This record gives sequence, C-alpha cells and structure tokens, in this order.
Amino acid sequence: MRNFTIYLVVLLCFFASKMLGQETFEQRAKTIASKIEAITKEEKAALKIEVEAVNNQLINGTITREEAESKKKLLAEARAINIEARVAVEQEALKNLVQEKVDDKIRTVDTLKIDRRRSIKIYLNDKKSKNDTIEKFESERRTTSQFVFAAGLNNVVTNKSVEKSDFRYLGSHFYELGVSYNSRIAKNNNLLHAKYGLSVMYNNLRPTDNRSFVINNNQTNLVVNPIDVSDSRFRNVYLVAPVHLEFDFSGKKTKEDKPFFRTHESVRFGIGGYAGVNLKSKQIIKYDDNDLKATDRTKGDFNTSNFIYGLSSYIGYKSTSLYLKYDLNPLFKDNTVKQNNVSLGLRFDFN
Repeated sequence: MRNFTIYLVVLLCFFASKMLGQETFEQRAKTIASKIEAITKEEKAALKIEVEAVNNQLINGTITREEAESKKKLLAEARAINIEARVAVEQEALKNLVQEKVDDKIRTVDTLKIDRRRSIKIYLNDKKSKNDTIEKFESERRTTSQFVFAAGLNNVVTNKSVEKSDFRYLGSHFYELGVSYNSRIAKNNNLLHAKYGLSVMYNNLRPTDNRSFVINNNQTNLVVNPIDVSDSRFRNVYLVAPVHLEFDFSGKKTKEDKPFFRTHESVRFGIGGYAGVNLKSKQIIKYDDNDLKATDRTKGDFNTSNFIYGLSSYIGYKSTSLYLKYDLNPLFKDNTVKQNNVSLGLRFDFN
C-alpha cells in the first residue's frame, strides 16, 4: 500500500505524458520514492546475509555469544548509516523537485494536455493570435485538477473534548495524499465550485504513559506495557472520497468583454465531508531487547470501524489552507467509551 497513492496520482496521466515525451512532477516524485524504497530493501537484505554469517560462526563455535551480539550490533549500525546517507541524497532530490514545482518550472500533466490543445487551436486558426486562443480555451474550461497533500496533528474526541487525551498531542499526526477535481458550478461566475476526488488518509495515534492497545473480546483497551517502550504508535489507513463546496474569491477577468476565469488565486473556503473504507490498521511498538533495537508490528482490524465518514472544512489563500476534519463514526465499533478521530493541519492543492 505504500506505493498505492503514487500509482493513483499518475495512473490517469501516464499515457498522455508518454505521448508528449516529458516527465511530470508526479512521475519524478514516483521515481524518487521508488529509489528510496529500493535503497531500504537493498540494505536490509545485505544486513540479513551478514547476520546469518555471524550466526553460522556462533553455531560453529568460532565466536562466543557475546561476540556475536556485538558483531550484529555493529553491522546493524553500519547499515543504518548507509541507509541514512543514501536516502539523504534522494531526499535532497525530492526537496529540489518540490522547489521547482513551487517555482512553476515543472509542467504537470494537465498543463501538458492544455498546451497540446492550445497548439491544435492555433494551427487550425492562424488568423487569431496565440494569446487570444489560449484565453478563449481557458475561459471555457470549467473543470481543473489538483494534487492534494495535507499533514498535521491528529487525536481523538472523548466525551466531546480532546483535553486530558490518552494520546500525545504533538506525537500523533495525520497526512493525506490524493487527487481532486474542481468544477465551476456557474458558467459565468467564479464563486462556487464543486470539489471532489479520491484520497488516502493516514491517521496516527501515539498513546501516553507507556501504553499500547490490547484486544479484549470486542473491546480495544489501552494498557500499560510490561516493559519500557521507546515508541508506541497506532495507525489506520483509509481510502476516502472527499466532496466539498468551495467558495473561491479569485473573481474573473475580462478581455474584449469576454470573461476569463482562474482559480486558486485568492482566498478560498471549502465545506463538505468524506466517506470511505478502512484499508489497514496496524500497531507499532519499539523497545530495547538486550541492547538491541526491536520493533513489533501487529496488523489486524483491532475492532476498528470498517467504514469511515465525517465532516471537513478548509480556509486559506491560493494553494495553502488550514484544514480541519472530524470522523462522525467512532474509532472502535463496540468500545464502551466512544472516541472520534479529529485532525487539524495544513492542506496544499497544487494545480
């Protein structure tokens, strides 16, 4: 599922970009993400071979158990350094890519499609100027698409409040990746837009006081761990379809008494909701085991709700907005105390 979102973004635009022979922002981001994943897999595979070699030495009696543990620790640290160094190169590439996107140096798939159609119009009607043809096309286009990224703080509402939460306020977070379509509702008015699409949401909760979730029949309870843990995290992944009514105050321009519309150029406000399904629930616990770093990952439904639905709203300027969403369904289906997920963060809609 780690690559699902990336595939979702580039799937519809793959063939168009191939025909035009140009890489888009989404394709370059996918390439970098694939490289990072390959680096991690490669280093872990190499570490596994090295650890097996040490285990064979221990079985053959050529080294003691203490020497074996020491070697394993050194090998793990060396591979961790390798991963960090190699991934840092790709992270720098991703940083530069995002900066290029911000500076508008990369053409997205939608832009490439528009340019192609513009060229056809200009070719078929050489009596009109290029600018007139482009503006005529854009004024008639009522639907645009965006790449959506959101991230921020995540927690739960218990008894209508998030005070004295069982989860860390700064350690619990969410992020969302997806694509959306923005359709102008009125032909000659730029205020109201219908915004809809598909997103993958990641909601993370980190319990306080050295606790983690334990399933007790149909109840999912927080209990104190028998050992000290360095990190305890509970993650839910959802595939959702958000729908918003957006008020865009970008207004309109006119040229030769013809309307010319643009979006995401002024203050925007959206209100709506979302509905979807739970793709995965997972608990991650990290702790020290005889001076070795250990991680336990447990996947299952944890009695979580299979379907998710809620309300969401955002307000901002141009591509950046303050984003709030609240799940109307409880996090756990049958728990005695109902808890609803709530998230607050920043949302970016890149045209």
